[in-house]
Order: sequence, then C-alpha cells, then structure tokens
Amino acid sequence: MEAIWDPLRITLQVTVLGTAILGVAGLALGVLLARVRFPGRTLLEVLILLPLVLPPSVVGYFLLVGLGRGGPVREWLGVDLLFTWVAAALASAVVGLPLMVQAVRAAVAGVNPSLEDAARTLGSSEREVFWRVTLPLAKRGVLAGLVLGGARAMGEFGATLMVAGSIPGRTQTLPLAIYDAVLVQDYSLANQMVLIMTSLAFLGLWWVRRQEEPRRSPRDGPPGRPPGAPREEPA
Repeated sequence: MEAIWDPLRITLQVTVLGTAILGVAGLALGVLLARVRFPGRTLLEVLILLPLVLPPSVVGYFLLVGLGRGGPVREWLGVDLLFTWVAAALASAVVGLPLMVQAVRAAVAGVNPSLEDAARTLGSSEREVFWRVTLPLAKRGVLAGLVLGGARAMGEFGATLMVAGSIPGRTQTLPLAIYDAVLVQDYSLANQMVLIMTSLAFLGLWWVRRQEEPRRSPRDGPPGRPPGAPREEPA
C-alpha cells in the first residue's frame, strides 16, 4: 500500500498546486485574450498553445533551462526548484495552461455585452462588472477549463520527469510510478495505479460533460418540446 500511497500523495500535492497556478494565470490570460486587443496578441496566444503540440520532453527542457543554473528563477530570485515537487507542479501547470486559457477565453467571449453595459449604466466599476456579472455568467466554462487543465496536470509525465526526476517519496507521481512498475514487471502494482488514474480522469471528464449539457427547467417539459409551449392535456 505504501508503494501506492506515496505517489498518490505527491500526485495530489502536484495537482492541487498546479491547478491553483492554472486558476490564477489561466483566468488572467483568458480574459486578456478575450477582451483586450494589443500588439503581439497572436504571438502570446501561440506561445500559450505551444505545449499542446510540443513533445512534453521539449517543454520540460525549456523549464529546465529556466529553472536551472543560469536561469532567471535561480539567478534573479535565488530559488532552486529543480528536483522538487514544486517544480513538478509548475511543469504540470504549464502543460495544462492551454486548456484553461482556451476555455476561459471562450466563456468570457460568450457573455452578453448588454448585461455588462447595463451594470455599468447602474454605476458599477469595471472591476465590479467583472466580478458580479462577467465571471458569474462565465462560471461554468471557467470551472470546466480548470477541471480539464487540472486533469491534464495530474497526468503529466515527460515535462515533470525533466525538471523533478522520479525520486520515490519526493517527486515520484503516479504516472512516473506506473512507468517504473512496468519496467520491473510489477504489473499488479501498475494495474492498481492505472485504475486510480483512470478513475480520477473519468470523474473529471464526466463532471465537465455534465456541465456542458443545457440545464432544463421543470416548466420546459420533456426533451423535444420547445420551451414555453403548452402542455398536451390527456384526452
């Protein structure tokens, strides 16, 4: 059980921190791309989307250069994150960021501008309009992006391996532990960890899919009848 517990604990730590980073950075970047026109906007969007098409080892190499000796994080901030679970969380957040940003951008762009204008007419500041009107209306899309990005972060392998290694009890997440178990042909242990990973990913995707389904009011009646149409009375 300990062989599963340590990787599971580290995976949850990495996922929670990575999802928190996604929540802040992804929300800010998604709103920026949805509402602000500025020079270099397309370049920024391409850079955000790169982890979707680059091999994870390449993403991990870029992070290794940024976090390692001579990199800005170590030289300017004096912080050494390599081969820690925090570095694994950062790598996980980077690969999950495109999913979060795209979901937030679509959700914010889909908010009816007339509702925001009405709030401004009533004297609300731009900050109040965002927190009281825009974000609540885009909430389902934002949460869906957060779950998808978090699920992607939870399953990251290549980038995590590059910057954090696979140190049992310190940086070895479930994906890395599964790989090691297969290498030593411990398929029973691998099967248990695969089942845990699959179940968590399935539940996350199931929740997102449920959020995407349109909500129906009891007044709408059975599917297929237009909302507001009169109910058919029995003969």
